Amino acid sequence: MKKKLLAFALAGMMVLSLAACGGAKETPAPAETPAKTEEPAAPAAETYKVGICQLAPHPALDAATQGFIDALNEALPGQVEFDNRNAAGESATCATIVNGFVSADVDLIMANATPALQAAVAATSDIPVLGTSVTEYGVALGIKEFNGTVGTNVSGTSDLAPLDQQAAMVKEWFPEAKTVGLLYCSAEANSQYQVDTVQAELEKLGLTCTQYPFSDTNDMASVAQSAVDNSDVLYVPTDNTCANNAGIIDNIARPSGVPIIAGEEGICGGCGVATLSISYYDLGVATGKMAAKILTGEADVASMPIEYAPQFTKKYNETICTDLGLTVPEGYEAIG
Repeated sequence: MKKKLLAFALAGMMVLSLAACGGAKETPAPAETPAKTEEPAAPAAETYKVGICQLAPHPALDAATQGFIDALNEALPGQVEFDNRNAAGESATCATIVNGFVSADVDLIMANATPALQAAVAATSDIPVLGTSVTEYGVALGIKEFNGTVGTNVSGTSDLAPLDQQAAMVKEWFPEAKTVGLLYCSAEANSQYQVDTVQAELEKLGLTCTQYPFSDTNDMASVAQSAVDNSDVLYVPTDNTCANNAGIIDNIARPSGVPIIAGEEGICGGCGVATLSISYYDLGVATGKMAAKILTGEADVASMPIEYAPQFTKKYNETICTDLGLTVPEGYEAIG
């Protein structure tokens, strides 16, 4: 009996000993899950306000404005807010428009045509200004010995086609012509520059030239009639007033059988027989690319030279050529 009790006692002690050993063993704590770190939000893209002042509604100027907008939207998608205004042909309205842009503190002004550029330059010396559809910046801004860079808050693109080649077109189309009338608006400094240059080239070719300036639309018809009465051919430069009133010029010149060589495609489409044309849309695109560089700080407007159209195309007005019985020289394409 004592042996059995002893055996039970020993067994109990072994159980307690094993239990004690088991109790001493610790279960490891579950590993902590590291806290998630949130990625910093990407900074919002910077936005810009751009004011557009276009002198008048006209196909060439409209195309330049559209090219400018398209190029900026492509370079800075969703980042540009445009305030697009049209002065309806009034220089005084250009001043009102750009003064509004200055008050609104826009980041850049695009001035489409010479009077719009002149108004913008008068309104601000701080806000970057880009011109387009401006023929000669030195003339427009009164800069003597202009070297191609304005050097202030102004730059842009020029619609100047080679004037010597335009003069040569008169001789190419009308080799028997002796007198050329140069019809233009005297209020536009760039028009004066063009006719002076073209006249010098025409006189080298043996032609007699007479300038027929008009001050505004009030005397345009009478001056145009005088030019038609005394000329074999007319030359009309890139001139905003002529562009806006090409139909009036055509109604005087075409019935009299007097052809017109035009400085740009829009005027040629309204009253001319031929022109050396540029793409105003492409000119606007080039201006928009310049604007993107200025807005993003990639370029300083003061150091940006004026840019010019990269290529020129000889074009003719099929309707007027047919009416006047003219044979189109080789190398010309019809205005679409």
